[in-house]
Amino acid sequence: MALLALALLAIPWLVPSARGATAFRDGLVTNLGLLVFALIGIVAYLGLAVIRRRLDQAFSSWRPWAIGALVLAFTSGLLGFFRPDWQLGGVFLNEVTAGGDLGHLMAGNLIGVLAWLGIGIAAFAVITPNGTQATALGIGRGLRAVWGWGLPVRALHSIGALVQLVFPTRTPPQGTEKVPLDSMIWAQQAAAEEAVAVKEMPAEPTEPAPPPPETGEQVRLPLNGSGEEEDDEAPGGKSRQAHDGWQLPTLDMLADVANTEGQPDNAERAKLIVVTLASFGVDVKVIQINEGPTVTQFGLEPGWEIKTKKVLERDEAGRPVLDRDGKPKANLEEVSRTRVRVNQITSLANDMALALSAPSLRIESPVPGKPFVGLEVPNQSAALVTLRSIIESPQFKRMAIRSRLTLALGKSVSGEPSVTDLAKMPHLLIAGATGSGKSVCINSLIACILMHASPEEVRFVMIDPKRVELAVFADIPHLAFSSIITEMDQVVGTLQAVIHEMESRYRRFAQIAVRNIDSYNKHPSVESKLPKWVVIVDELADLMMAAPYEVERQLCRLAQLARATGIHLVVATQRPSVDVVTGLIKANFPTRIAFAMSSQVDSRTIIDIAGAEKLLGRGDMLFMATDAAKPRRLQGVFVSDKEVEEVVNFWTQDRFQGIETDLFDHLLEEAQAAAKEKPEPNDDPIMEKALNLAREHRTISTSMLQRRLRIGYPRAARLMDDLEERGFVGPSEGAGSRKVLLPISDGDGAIDLEMEEGAEVT
Repeated sequence: MALLALALLAIPWLVPSARGATAFRDGLVTNLGLLVFALIGIVAYLGLAVIRRRLDQAFSSWRPWAIGALVLAFTSGLLGFFRPDWQLGGVFLNEVTAGGDLGHLMAGNLIGVLAWLGIGIAAFAVITPNGTQATALGIGRGLRAVWGWGLPVRALHSIGALVQLVFPTRTPPQGTEKVPLDSMIWAQQAAAEEAVAVKEMPAEPTEPAPPPPETGEQVRLPLNGSGEEEDDEAPGGKSRQAHDGWQLPTLDMLADVANTEGQPDNAERAKLIVVTLASFGVDVKVIQINEGPTVTQFGLEPGWEIKTKKVLERDEAGRPVLDRDGKPKANLEEVSRTRVRVNQITSLANDMALALSAPSLRIESPVPGKPFVGLEVPNQSAALVTLRSIIESPQFKRMAIRSRLTLALGKSVSGEPSVTDLAKMPHLLIAGATGSGKSVCINSLIACILMHASPEEVRFVMIDPKRVELAVFADIPHLAFSSIITEMDQVVGTLQAVIHEMESRYRRFAQIAVRNIDSYNKHPSVESKLPKWVVIVDELADLMMAAPYEVERQLCRLAQLARATGIHLVVATQRPSVDVVTGLIKANFPTRIAFAMSSQVDSRTIIDIAGAEKLLGRGDMLFMATDAAKPRRLQGVFVSDKEVEEVVNFWTQDRFQGIETDLFDHLLEEAQAAAKEKPEPNDDPIMEKALNLAREHRTISTSMLQRRLRIGYPRAARLMDDLEERGFVGPSEGAGSRKVLLPISDGDGAIDLEMEEGAEVT
């Protein structure tokens, strides 16, 4: 309190007066000048800190006091340049400068001025360290640029030439004319440019060209000056290089199309959403807007439901208070306040779609990790998500350093690139109706791997029952087998060959005591690394119709065991029914992609929830990751046929003809030979139960198999067809029952189920 009072009394103490003049006051003014007011301010600040009991906080950090001292010292030097005709106390400032003797000390001579400038630089450095660093770097770059222009060197050369011209120190040769200064400089510059041009010209080869590489030898192109391999034949300039020496396609092969079409005003749409919900009595507030390539997500924060009641206003005597009209006054008082329920917002989806003129809306309630409900409204025009834009993103570059199986999926509703690693999935199930973007997604995944993986790192096994979807990749050196599998009778043998490769890798791991392919490839005793395999099945429904039991068993076996060996599955189907995507297959494929579905049932079959039936098609997808509780909406990557052809042409060019990649066709031959030699097994437990049931009866029907084995009709019908093909039951006799051709077992006796024609077995 005393410090604050002292500061307040110091101001009138400085007023010029003979009575108040003291030696102490005049000494302060003489030494500090106008900065004496700063001293008073510091005393007042300390007094307030003592009163508020914050004195410890005032001295908790040295930085503010250091900044204040440097700023006051710099201000004192600045005031030292001025001599105003003012009187402060008993001192005239025109005699001691506005900064007092301290300011005059810094402004009165060259050394003081340099010290004052140093104090200013120190103050700037303490106040903004980052700004000081940026300024220093900018000055350094400017000096380097000036030095790079050669201005100092040219100036020195010009001065030397001028001195030599005016005061020659050497006698010119006889018969030589004097050359003007400007001509001499031009000649020197021309000679320098000619020397640079000669230096940049490629040297003629002095040695004969090396012989073509032998079989199995990698092609390595000559290095340029920067240490990178040159590639004059590759479209788009220089090719990138893989870790093992293979060349990789350039990014110029991929299109980079920017969306130039305008989008509707999201602020107006946000207001329309709030007004529409308010008209139904639902209070919300739009707190976030995320504009994506296909949809825009509006973050809706639920408001409050406030219940009020009227309360009469009364005076001190308890009588009602009347207004001018003689009516009793009433006030509204809040009775309760509750949050708006989320289902009140989701139930109005159709009304919001009508107000926004949108074909469909999707509500995510709530958005994972966010405190709001996400309302996804389709954009007026969908933006194109190119493969190049995802590959050039920082997210993809960081993940591609660690894994050759990095996949570019697309962009989220907020426009963020979505990147994932197939090695961590470890298998992917893709489903979507016709025209939803399923085939484009498969092509983009294959092209993404081809862009940054060599045949020594990744191999493909492609199964294409349609014969045309994957035909463009028939000649790439990444294929594990010599051709793409298109015949249905070869599918089971192909999957069995992949299983043999998996078992062979496990035997190799056991020999050197490692657990997975990464540890095996890093082991010092391994000479040749194992490539990772990606098995792509374009249409699962066709495989399940041809050989349902074998395909389901083989896919599940690979999905359960193949991850550690570096074998990964990508299975796609356009008919996600329960007889195609069975429970076993879905349990072993935790990572799934659902494109636009035709019904809610199909959506639940793939991702276990509804929502895929509301997607917009053309790459609009729901991505269910292994570590996510809910699927995430993405706009898939689009790869045109021209881009795919460019990438395939790069891998099928003449530059790779001298390289022969190892093929694994012997695995197919071994699997086919084993299938012919080994009798057909009856490992299916349901088939064993059906055979036991048939042995106990003289006739059997599909409905009996359903009832006794507790299976669905499609499975029972396939079992009946298999029993007929193997000769265990006879053909249908018209009433649904079939005659059993097996001997009846000695159990409880035979039960005759032969029925009259037209009867039904229940």
